[in-house]
Amino acid sequence: MKRRECLAALAATLAGSTALAGTHELTEAINKSGRQRMLSQRMAKSYLACGQDVDRGLAERTLAASMAMFERQLVELRSVVPVPRIAESWQQLEASWIPYRTELTAGPPDRARAPRVLAHAEQVLAKAQECTALLATLSGQAIGRCVDTSGRQRMLSQRIALLYLGVSWGVETASAQAEIARASNAFVAAQAFLLSAPESTAAIRDELALANQQWTFFGSALRALRPGGSDTEAMSHVFTTSERILEVMEDVTGEYAKLG
Repeated sequence: MKRRECLAALAATLAGSTALAGTHELTEAINKSGRQRMLSQRMAKSYLACGQDVDRGLAERTLAASMAMFERQLVELRSVVPVPRIAESWQQLEASWIPYRTELTAGPPDRARAPRVLAHAEQVLAKAQECTALLATLSGQAIGRCVDTSGRQRMLSQRIALLYLGVSWGVETASAQAEIARASNAFVAAQAFLLSAPESTAAIRDELALANQQWTFFGSALRALRPGGSDTEAMSHVFTTSERILEVMEDVTGEYAKLG
């Protein structure tokens, strides 16, 4: 059975369950699950920044705060939508987090360990994406898609910065630049979708415009990418601008979730 058919069948099954969460609780769960996607990338980004002494103090605080938030949300999400398939997805996400956490806390950031950190970040991202997709399908509402899409923008801001810092450190550069281009195109397309979505209020559109302004600065910094380079100033611009875009899109996603 094709993936789309599987999701449709799952949604039909879940829709008949008396154990489902209310609409608002569900949109909040999509928001939190989507935030786990973002945190998977933000932790790796911060690890790479620390390893290259880029905004060291900020990067260390960001890494610690992201790990704490990820673990707190794992606990919170366990109690949401107690349906076997989704509960199983939470368990798989938690299982993928354990080796990632171990790698992140094994000692000071080290270039030799960086590929393993990135590999674990990818695995956690994949599991968090699966959880979020299941919830968005369960929602079956346009606002659920908006929460999912705007939440994914948070992840893309961190993923692009992660890839940039990885290339700058000479870690897994073979496909990173092509992935940066793909992620950038996906970000721009999603912004256009959100701006035109009927669910977007005037306040949300103002926030999206602000994110687009920050994206312009982000693009300028990204163009300075040099594989194996050590332009600390450019890396700092990428790190801090990704944080500003994240902050705006966090607000946008929260506003969509309130509409659910």
